[in-house]
Amino acid sequence: MNDPSADDLLRALAPQVVGVLTRRFGDFDAAEDAVQEALLNAAAQWPAEGVPGNPRGWLIQVASRRMADQLRGEQARRRREELVAAWSPPDRRVAPPADDPDAAGRDDTLTMLFLCCHPTLTPASAIALTLRSVGGLTTAEIARAFLVPEATMAQRISRAKQRIKSSGVPFRMPGPDERARRLASVLHVLYLIFNEGYVGSAGPELQRVELAREAIRLTRMLHRLLPGECEVAGLLALMVLTDARRPARTGPDGAPIPLAEQDRTLWDAEAVAEGIALVTAALARGAVGPYQLQAAIAAVHDEAPTAEDTDWPQILALYGLLERMSDNPMVALNRAVAAAMVHGPATGLDMLRALDADGRLAGHHRLHAARAHLLEMAGDHEAAVAEYRSAANRTTSIPERDHLITRAAHLRA
Repeated sequence: MNDPSADDLLRALAPQVVGVLTRRFGDFDAAEDAVQEALLNAAAQWPAEGVPGNPRGWLIQVASRRMADQLRGEQARRRREELVAAWSPPDRRVAPPADDPDAAGRDDTLTMLFLCCHPTLTPASAIALTLRSVGGLTTAEIARAFLVPEATMAQRISRAKQRIKSSGVPFRMPGPDERARRLASVLHVLYLIFNEGYVGSAGPELQRVELAREAIRLTRMLHRLLPGECEVAGLLALMVLTDARRPARTGPDGAPIPLAEQDRTLWDAEAVAEGIALVTAALARGAVGPYQLQAAIAAVHDEAPTAEDTDWPQILALYGLLERMSDNPMVALNRAVAAAMVHGPATGLDMLRALDADGRLAGHHRLHAARAHLLEMAGDHEAAVAEYRSAANRTTSIPERDHLITRAAHLRA
């Protein structure tokens, strides 16, 4: 299907439909397979026949029929009885019809999030599975987010699905204690989904707007469910503050515009105000976590009327706190850039050299792009051109590649 809006619709509906079928039949793995087939049917039929009036109900009907066909044999019936007995409370052991209004209207996506972040899984496996099943990301996109080979990620997701299938855990929102144990993985998933929507890791578009919006929608739902969780509020603030800049991030041709060069009058002032209020309230309530710190950094950027007015010393201090909390090389990279803005490019370049030995960033285009930027600041244009070209050769995002090539060409002119 070539219509981006239809693709976005299917991606948003898929986890909801998987949730309905998992709740009904008790087999997460089979529900995923059935929904994938329903999505293929939609991709084949909708362009010619039009999107149905109730697309979610249509997908539920088609996927439910496929699962019912699978369950008709005696062996399948026995398997269903065992799974339903394990997954469903006694009053829900009769599957509702496919056109049940509850099935068509209930949004199970948040429950799907917590199901995928199952306690029997490692955090990395839970996050990978959720990105695939709820976020709709491809295995290749998830592998890039985790800085591992695609084959490794495919095996990790497959094993995670099998562990959930064999666990017999009921498909329902976990209680408060269990929710708390899974919350960190849920937040990380939402963070990665938003990042992939805000800066697509591959392809012709810089932004996947509907993916970022879906991450914000789910985080709002989670914030309503857990209003007292400061890190949930911090993550929502980070997303809202970052997304507020979206109208100014690209030019008419879709090329990326760096933060320092953006027309800040195009930023969404209402979203900026909401994000600042969220992070301010969260920081005042108690223990500070990494999402709150990232939101605070985003707020400092968004509050500056011009790039020159940015409070870089405050940003550097916040990155210092964040680095002490997080073993994330991207945080160290961003701190090096902030240090360059405060103390000069030589300081930042020294900090980047320490990252060359970090295998997680080996060959990553952002390390080369950051070094190119600091070399340009230092006036070493020849070295900057080489680094911009290295970064361009390593990114799989076409707009980012073109932008990096343009920066190199500008320095050559």
